[in-house]
Amino acid sequence: MFLAATGFATKSILIKLAYRYGVDATALFALRQIFAAPLFAAMAWWSRDAAATRSRPSRRDWFQLAGLGLLGYYVAAWLDFLGLRYVSAALERLLLFLYPTIVVLLSAWLLGVAITRRQLVALFISYAGIGLVFFAQVRDTGGSADLAIGATMILLSAIAYSLYLIGSSRVVHRFGAIRFTAWAMLAATVVGVSQFAATHGLDALRLPLPVYGLCAVMAVFATVLPALLMTEGLRRIGASQAALVGTIGPVITMILAAEFLGETMGPVQVVGATLVLAGVLVVSRRDARVRR
Repeated sequence: MFLAATGFATKSILIKLAYRYGVDATALFALRQIFAAPLFAAMAWWSRDAAATRSRPSRRDWFQLAGLGLLGYYVAAWLDFLGLRYVSAALERLLLFLYPTIVVLLSAWLLGVAITRRQLVALFISYAGIGLVFFAQVRDTGGSADLAIGATMILLSAIAYSLYLIGSSRVVHRFGAIRFTAWAMLAATVVGVSQFAATHGLDALRLPLPVYGLCAVMAVFATVLPALLMTEGLRRIGASQAALVGTIGPVITMILAAEFLGETMGPVQVVGATLVLAGVLVVSRRDARVRR
């Protein structure tokens, strides 16, 4: 889980570095998918024997998988790529890391799941922390409209991913986690590459060589390997312990952003990030009474 969190934490750094070469979000997203697709196809093939022992998914299950893949790995990811044009890598990671709190809110709204007092306190702590980080960046940037646009895109990305998690929890057991993830990512790849071909054309692939290198690294070390490591980590230690280890991700992003992107990490950002991580950790860990 630590290696998975570290891999995911590097994604926003790699995207910001690639943007320095003038590439846009659609091309960058398509290239990441192109490099990752063969690896996810191998995952789908490798998991076919385990899938044979499960009940055969229906046509409806496959349509649900494709739709959820587009929501979680195309819509959410593309919005994230777009938002990173306008916000810092540290703020992006913290906004995305709010997804467990968004799942709680959406579950209460869509499924009627009651929010406990403990969760309410955790939600308040998390959103107070993100408010601190956001307003610190407003102070540093002079409150540009681009910051609001980028933060909105990242927040919409987190909402889309939360909806994906809620929906996939009802379907994933029919495929198995690895098979479901692989095919969902392949569905997103088809749409992402088709969008790039329709809006850019093949000539747009004439990009500086470092962009290809960054996309290849992003595909392997910030997408495929972390997905596999997270699946295996969840199987070995469970969701509660995984959530505890996963809180290291935004911290790693903040450190890498300060080192490679020159982003500031002052006391306000540190306090805000600590509040976000504390609130998310409380929400992510199931109540001890429920576990018993």
